Amino acid sequence: MAKDAKPAEEGVEAPPKKSKKLLIIILAVVLLLVLGGGAAAVLLLKGGSHGDEDEEVAEETVKPKKKDKKAEAPPVFVNMDPFTVNLVPETGDQYLQVVLSLELEDATAETAIKMQMPKIRNNITLLLSSKKASELLPKEGKQQLAAALMDEINGVVEPPVRNKKGETVKSEGPVKAVLFTSFIIQ
Repeated sequence: MAKDAKPAEEGVEAPPKKSKKLLIIILAVVLLLVLGGGAAAVLLLKGGSHGDEDEEVAEETVKPKKKDKKAEAPPVFVNMDPFTVNLVPETGDQYLQVVLSLELEDATAETAIKMQMPKIRNNITLLLSSKKASELLPKEGKQQLAAALMDEINGVVEPPVRNKKGETVKSEGPVKAVLFTSFIIQ
């Protein structure tokens, strides 16, 4: 029976060896996970503050985000009544009929535009009637006209001011863009 007792004792010793191996493997895996997580946390936290240059870049990236929030606001448009004017004659009488929409910075500028509408319409009519059809036919001519109209409207709403040196300084004004919704030359 002594022989029977020895195998039983050996069998009893074997399971603790297996559980020790399993315990060591589990502890090693947990240790690796903890070290990996700690390393990842350190890299993420240090990634945002490498030095002064990175702080300046971080500040610059924050500023556009603020602009994006403003840009997320829906655009404000003011539709104007149609304009029909005689163009400067080149080959007989020619007419321009145009309908404009104004893209504004914000909704508060709409009231300022509407308060100055008679003066704006007068200045636009004078500007349009001073053009030739050949100037307005190409795409570049229309883009230049839109820029001139935007400057004219912004000049009425927020007139240029003189600085301390006596120079005239134009303000940007509330109109961001002038859009043609109809453009007909006859």
